[in-house]
Amino acid sequence: MKVSYNKLWKLLIDKNMNKTQLMEAVKTSPNTMAKMGKNENVSLEVITRICDYLHCDVGDIMEMVDENGGNND
Repeated sequence: MKVSYNKLWKLLIDKNMNKTQLMEAVKTSPNTMAKMGKNENVSLEVITRICDYLHCDVGDIMEMVDENGGNND
């Protein structure tokens, strides 16, 4: 299983927000945003700050997918 942040990117589009704006709003580094862009693991602290800022739940910004790219549903 691996993580996918596709839900976050779609949410940002819905909110007319880009990755740089989110990075500045939640005070995270460009390296962390790059990891998320590559669907790599980031700290729970960053995920929490994003959820707090966007007023959403973890499941609204990320999901676990199998290694072949399908979701876990």
